[in-house]
Amino acid sequence: MPPLDDSAPGQDLRSYAPIGDGRTVALIGLRGQIDWMPLPGIDDLPIFGRLLDDDAGGCIEMEPVEGYEVRRRYLPRTNVLVTTFTTASGKATVTDALVTGVAGRLPWAELARRVDGVEGEVAFRWRVQPGTSLKTAAPWHDRANGRSILRSGLTTIGVTGRDHGPEPAASADGIATGLAGGFTTAAGTRHLLIVVGTHDEPIHFPDPDNVDRGIDRTIEAWRAWSREFSYEGPWATDVQRSALMLKLLIHSPTGAIAAAATTSLPENLAGGKNWDYRLAWVRDLAYTVDALIGFGLREETHAAISWLLRTIRRHGPELHVMYTLDGELDGHVTEYDVPGWRGIGPVVTGNPAREQVQLGVYGDLFAICRAYVEAGNALDVETGRMLSMYADQVCDAWRNPDSGMWELPEERHYVSSKMGCWQALNDAVTLAELGQIPGSSERWAAEATLVREWVDEHGWSESRGAYVMAQGSRDLDASVLLHSLSGFDRGERMSRTIDALTGELGEGPHLYRYTGMRDEEATFVACSFWRAAALVCVGRHDEGIAAMDELVKTGNDVGMFAEMIDPDDGAFLGNLPQALSHLALIRAALTIRELVGDDATGS
Repeated sequence: MPPLDDSAPGQDLRSYAPIGDGRTVALIGLRGQIDWMPLPGIDDLPIFGRLLDDDAGGCIEMEPVEGYEVRRRYLPRTNVLVTTFTTASGKATVTDALVTGVAGRLPWAELARRVDGVEGEVAFRWRVQPGTSLKTAAPWHDRANGRSILRSGLTTIGVTGRDHGPEPAASADGIATGLAGGFTTAAGTRHLLIVVGTHDEPIHFPDPDNVDRGIDRTIEAWRAWSREFSYEGPWATDVQRSALMLKLLIHSPTGAIAAAATTSLPENLAGGKNWDYRLAWVRDLAYTVDALIGFGLREETHAAISWLLRTIRRHGPELHVMYTLDGELDGHVTEYDVPGWRGIGPVVTGNPAREQVQLGVYGDLFAICRAYVEAGNALDVETGRMLSMYADQVCDAWRNPDSGMWELPEERHYVSSKMGCWQALNDAVTLAELGQIPGSSERWAAEATLVREWVDEHGWSESRGAYVMAQGSRDLDASVLLHSLSGFDRGERMSRTIDALTGELGEGPHLYRYTGMRDEEATFVACSFWRAAALVCVGRHDEGIAAMDELVKTGNDVGMFAEMIDPDDGAFLGNLPQALSHLALIRAALTIRELVGDDATGS
């Protein structure tokens, strides 16, 4: 793993560690600073958003006054972060948690930072500075009922604590817009900094002693969840950390899963490829349900599939690529006049891909429902009827061009999309045989055969020795690897495709998405894990295990993955933590365990 650099504006994306409470996520850097935390929810504007605006984005800072060394880790089986600062004069730990309540998620956001003196003395300074929420609001310092209150637009921030020494913090023009303070630890001391936030509602100032207990309660809540998590197999530590990362992205009010916790982190250092991933893709939810079922997590599985099916029915009959976390269709893109990470814009909310036709989404939907049923559950009557209708749609639609998995502007006959249609029809037949959906399974089976024949004729290039990206193209596309996992092809052609992809798109254990991307962006983390799984699917067990051993080491120091990794220096690019990256790690581990068994020991 390359060294982390968190010493300057535009911080190294590898330096962040996320924490969350089921509604929002905070990103904590190596200096103890929080540069990203939207309120009230993960998909809202970030009142602490220095990640995208160094000057006015807002942040929460806490670090020793003198020079220090830093180490950090998550407490085992939790998303609670412990950072140890060591100075010439002493050592202290900072425990960071977004606190949960006695009965689950609190109705407000409650960030707790507990500082314990370990040895000697360590002088700390801290600052809570709300930002402009991407230049949509102006922060100011207020007082009410004898307390300092920070406001920005409709968001209200309260700062309290224990022995934290607060005082108003002035901005460059001398107007107080934040709070700052300091304290000194000694061996055995405990200080608390507590930041609570609400949006368009009153604010509650918690008792610090209750918050102190709340940190411990949050730790135990995470560990209770982890005890329900069932995975014994290779790379168990990496799999569990990825599962915990995914849990941060599950939107507890609805059961949806965000594709990432951030927006507008560039895929290309030249700019332009900046997207908002704080939305729910059907594709990601399909992989998530598959993982949740594999882990025996019943509540999240049922919540996710129920949310999706309700949402699809409400907005049908068209099947959309993505929805908001609240189950709406708004994909309107808004651009904001802020610099962006390292000055690379644009900064946006919303995602234009919702309007695209992506035929592979049918395969994702049917895969969710088949996995749910095969885990011992049953579909309701309306869902069965809806799926029957979509299976009939696939019979007509698969012959049409679409935008493909990578949401490309040019509609073409993408091969992985056709494979996704085969998957949808194949799963529809299985569901019909299990008595879960009505309809003409004979027609679906016949059309699935026609799809396979089309792929054999138009999707395979003997001269390339690979499945190609689209009909009439010689380009390669790593997304076809997903259909070794789906069962479309686990034979010689897929094995040869892996070799062709490795030769043209590979860089060490990493893989670019498709032909031409080597010059535009970094390697795509999910594709790299798909390759490891595909190697095992085609019987090349030793190669798949070796690739997996290398890949799990390429996350950051706390096991987080972004969307992309620069193979030259290991730098992260794209939004983070990225659900698809962690899902691909989990899927690869589950696949290898299933196909290889005890021989896949992991590293």
